[in-house]
Amino acid sequence: MAKKQSKSLFRRVFRKCVRVFIILFILSNVYLIMCKWVMPPITLTQFFNLFGYGLKRDYVSWDELSPNIKLAAMAGEDQLFPDHDGFDWKALEKSLADNPKKKNKKRGAGASTISQQTAKNVFLWQGNGILRYIRKVPEFYYTKMIEWIWGKQRILEVYLNTIEMGPGIFGAEAAAQTYFGKPATQLSRAEAAMIIACLPNPKVYTVKPVSRFVRWKHQWILRQMNNLADDPDILALTRQTTETR
Repeated sequence: MAKKQSKSLFRRVFRKCVRVFIILFILSNVYLIMCKWVMPPITLTQFFNLFGYGLKRDYVSWDELSPNIKLAAMAGEDQLFPDHDGFDWKALEKSLADNPKKKNKKRGAGASTISQQTAKNVFLWQGNGILRYIRKVPEFYYTKMIEWIWGKQRILEVYLNTIEMGPGIFGAEAAAQTYFGKPATQLSRAEAAMIIACLPNPKVYTVKPVSRFVRWKHQWILRQMNNLADDPDILALTRQTTETR
């Protein structure tokens, strides 16, 4: 009798858990669609920073982001961003290697694409170890979804508004104001490269005072920016017009 009651209780709990999962899954997809037009009110990373480093953030539109910060992000983090489907597949690397127009493109120093980083920043959580492995399946799903629903321009716009660019500093506008006392739309190439150089670990690789890593990395990013500046796919994603949205 006790065993039957235990099984019955387990089934009820399991069914409730499944219902909760389905509801959360549906809501997350509704949220994903909304974020095609509306910036995320707050991300998990931003929320947890409130209790430590605080939160400096000022979301801005696509046209309020300098072409230099867009170019620097792709040059430093994901040079194949305009071409891939969200992931840096080996097949894509081979096809680009065979394309003479894209011979100078390479992956940046980041461990994941801009699309993956955006999916993680907006919908999931940070962390290594077991948390990282648990995150992989939903990260794959949300990366594919934003590629299909948002498109490249929106992904880059959200990325540059939500990614941490210093301790408690989120987005290019807050970073530009904090480090250089100017809006993001006025960032020079060198300033944009310095901001992007801190992204592997913005709490350790500081822009002000400039860390040794940022001093070296920003020079590398500048060289990559010069190499990519005339690439038509890159140019299409650094324009200030919203005609392609």
